Amino acid sequence: MELDGRPVSAEELAGLALYNYGHFTSLLVDAGRTRGLQRHLDRLGHDAFTLFGCRPGSDEQIRGLIRRATTSERRAVVRVTVFAPDLQLGRPSATVTPRMLVTTRSAPVADAPADPLRLRTAVYERELPNVKHVALFGTMTARRNAQLLGYDDVLFVDRSGFLREGATWNVGFRGQTDDVLWPAGEQLDGVTMALLKDAIGSGSTVEAISLADIGGRLHGHVGFVTNAVTGVRRIASIDDIELGASIAQFEGLERRYAEIPWDLI
Repeated sequence: MELDGRPVSAEELAGLALYNYGHFTSLLVDAGRTRGLQRHLDRLGHDAFTLFGCRPGSDEQIRGLIRRATTSERRAVVRVTVFAPDLQLGRPSATVTPRMLVTTRSAPVADAPADPLRLRTAVYERELPNVKHVALFGTMTARRNAQLLGYDDVLFVDRSGFLREGATWNVGFRGQTDDVLWPAGEQLDGVTMALLKDAIGSGSTVEAISLADIGGRLHGHVGFVTNAVTGVRRIASIDDIELGASIAQFEGLERRYAEIPWDLI
């Protein structure tokens, strides 16, 4: 754990812990490479301007901090969190200097199979949905409640019953062809979702998807979630609706994901 490339003190972390104001991006690094590097860098720049009115550093500075944190050959999940240690609770409008906290943890084993997810829906809409901010209380509470009821994770829907996103991932549906449907509405556009959209091209469609569609017009589609760390993962069910798509449909999607090139950090 380093702040701008040096050891971080407890005092410097106090603002992040007490005020929970900041943003981040998480990426999977393997042998000095990651997928969608420029999208992660662009996200950090966009979100920093939204929350602080300035960038925390140049793209090359950020890449250098990530390289510094991943000098070993092991796969690692890297999180770059941008926050301001000198932020004041009573005057968050004051000019502050955003800093970059880089943390790492061991990544899942490469190509390890993961069971399909059983999802429970919950009505929830994140604050500033286009920003990957650190305010995770609502999302973690919804995930916890779903797991206490025996599900693996939570899928958010809006007040009208239309699908949005998951706690830490996006959701999509693939039919018998290569076409993929993505839910419309305000949500965080994840890096992996964006990369798959680019890979699929004109076969990607964004439209309103309701809960009624899951057991109706989307019957026979494979549901999946996308995340920068886990890639793509199949959905077994949503609430009490089993998704009965074939394994072959999902394997085709996995191949698409595997073809996405890696970027050197």
